[in-house]
Amino acid sequence: MRLLRLLAKTSRSAIGFKRTPMAPLAVPRAASVATTPAQDSNANAQNHESYRAHIDFKFVRDNVDLVRQNATNRLVNASPDEVVRLYDEFVALTQESDAVRAARNENSAQMKRKLEADEREKLIEHGKSLKLELDTIDEKLRAVEARLQIEGKKLPNLTHPDVPIGAEDEATLIAEIGSKAAFGFEAKDHVTLGEALGVLDFDTGSVVSGSKFYYLRKEAALLEMALVNYAMQKICSKGFDPIITPDLVRSSVLEKCGFQPRGEGTQVYSVENSELCLTGTAEIPLGGMFMDQILPEESLPIKVAAYGRCFRTEAGAAGAAGKGLYRVHQFSKVEMFVVCTPEQSEQLHKELIDIEVEMFQELGLHFQVLDMPSCDLGAPAYRKFDIEAWMPGLQRYGEVSSASNCTDYQSRRLNIRYRPSEPASEGGKNKKKKKAPTQFVHTLNGTGCAVPRMIVAILENNQQEDGSIVIPEALRPFMMGRSRIEA
Repeated sequence: MRLLRLLAKTSRSAIGFKRTPMAPLAVPRAASVATTPAQDSNANAQNHESYRAHIDFKFVRDNVDLVRQNATNRLVNASPDEVVRLYDEFVALTQESDAVRAARNENSAQMKRKLEADEREKLIEHGKSLKLELDTIDEKLRAVEARLQIEGKKLPNLTHPDVPIGAEDEATLIAEIGSKAAFGFEAKDHVTLGEALGVLDFDTGSVVSGSKFYYLRKEAALLEMALVNYAMQKICSKGFDPIITPDLVRSSVLEKCGFQPRGEGTQVYSVENSELCLTGTAEIPLGGMFMDQILPEESLPIKVAAYGRCFRTEAGAAGAAGKGLYRVHQFSKVEMFVVCTPEQSEQLHKELIDIEVEMFQELGLHFQVLDMPSCDLGAPAYRKFDIEAWMPGLQRYGEVSSASNCTDYQSRRLNIRYRPSEPASEGGKNKKKKKAPTQFVHTLNGTGCAVPRMIVAILENNQQEDGSIVIPEALRPFMMGRSRIEA
């Protein structure tokens, strides 16, 4: 089925669905493991000042009630009122600076006339006084602007009006696809199955690298490559260009995408004595690929798909919810990323979730599509759909994919713009047409395939009574002739 029509009709009045909170696949926005707490505070301040976000502060001031309620709905530690206060101070100081600068220019112009010595001396002294006054004002202006940037960057994106308000268990069920696998025996979890088949090795991973690391052996290793190849083939057939990205990025790029590279409880691995961080998702280097660019409108939308390795500290994660492959420090993932105009983004968001639904149907999974609530969106997302697959061994649904529309939140930080096709105005006969002003693009991202969680779902849903695993037909062309995993 096509989910596009369903999503077009969905609103907050859709079926309310309460569920047990699950571990999110999206990287939580946090900070760095390579620094001490004292260093973290300094590093955060430096990171905030390291780039200028093109935040629409006038919009915040004119809509402060909306912005305040939005921050409350998303449980974000931000102060829109402080942003407005700082912006008003910034505007006032800018006007004051402009007035003094204009007075300096007028004073300089007066000195170009023929003057008596005493009159010239007065102008010189007045010029010095104006310079000192301007320096004082500009110093205050720089300090206020720096503080305005720090406070402004704490504000999350706005929220789609149909997004349910509340915590994770307030998610709205949009669709339930397929049916739970029926077994005539007690279903085993993927850890029990994989270790008995000799394809999952957590013990060696723990010895070599520590907890939450693993080895994929034999057919499990082939299964990872099959999932990656299947996902890339499917996604690229939908008009996406394949990309291989760096797995290390500058911390400033990571922050511009809406992730915090430093602080307590970070999900990000930082490289010591370096500005580089390991990526938790290919979304980050894909966003960075378009940084500081002005794109012609005719080139949009741009759709790319990347295979990359993801690294996450999983700070604070423990318990049965993260058993086995479900929550690990390193894994492979295929990520979809889209750059488009504001008018295109909502339709493209629906296309992303359609692609994900099509793939999981072909893999024979039973899953649910959820419209995620305000507290689960993360700072960049305007709206986010999650897909949770039934995992019979774990006896619960687990997130395997998500698709987010980040509107212009990331582009205002990464400085990605586009030039509209139509000129701003027609000039006279001898005048050139004026170029239309640039606008910020919208960005979207979606999980094509998070390999470990897909392996969990495949092993648990396709297990047989003898402990073997039937490989989904869609993956068999990539499995070197294998149709089953057997001991």
